[in-house]
Amino acid sequence: MSEIELSIIIPTLNEEKTLGFCIQKAQKSFLALGIKGEVIIADYRSTDRTVELAASMGARVVAVEEKGYGNAYLSAVPQARAERIIMGDADDSYNFEEIGPFWQKLNEGYDFVMGSRFRGKIEKGAMPFLHRYVGTPFLTFLINLFFKTKFSDSNCGMRGFT
Repeated sequence: MSEIELSIIIPTLNEEKTLGFCIQKAQKSFLALGIKGEVIIADYRSTDRTVELAASMGARVVAVEEKGYGNAYLSAVPQARAERIIMGDADDSYNFEEIGPFWQKLNEGYDFVMGSRFRGKIEKGAMPFLHRYVGTPFLTFLINLFFKTKFSDSNCGMRGFT
């Protein structure tokens, strides 16, 4: 059996309505890219069927002890079996069928790859006006200025790293 090449981590809290789509898309990407991957669900005490759904679809569930988005990743990243990790939300706002470019950049030696909502389509109402036109562009500008990066969306939740 070959080694896991990519871990996809998805934090959850009562996400049974959309999680199945995310897991399916991730698994389709593994097949399309010809890689052995795993989906890790970092769950903080869901009271719906999130955990059962994830397990039934072949995802590995990691229990998160402390509430919070950051705590979900702090709990799950050490559990990842792959050296390359992609993270994204469970609400199906990021398309896990589009991880190919992340995978490619990580394989080219990049340690960190950032997605961008501004280089795709932002659904109406998906991002508040001030976040879209003021906060995120300004924060992204500052990060690029101080760290000499070329991000277009510093707040995008879909990221890849080693």
